[in-house]
Amino acid sequence: MVRHNVYFWLDESLTADQKAEFEKGLAALGDIDVVSSGTFGKPAGTPERPVTRNTFDYALVLEFDSVEQHNAYQVHDEHHVFVDRFSQWFKEVRVFDTQF
Repeated sequence: MVRHNVYFWLDESLTADQKAEFEKGLAALGDIDVVSSGTFGKPAGTPERPVTRNTFDYALVLEFDSVEQHNAYQVHDEHHVFVDRFSQWFKEVRVFDTQF
């Protein structure tokens, strides 16, 4: 299994409607056929500690049954639709992939 963790820092000028549209885009990524499961969220209200970095706006977590499925997701048309539609709203994106 591969867990694909993506953290987004968005442009501060986005409206509530734009953020809602972005959330719909995140949700659609979880519906791609090669994705085993997916979810997204915002930073938790946990206590601040030296090791935490909760300055991101959204986190996306997708799971794949194999590296091959992860790789198929990366070139999937719907993934490209998301990137093409929303990448201009990203200030920063960080990806952490883990294999289990």
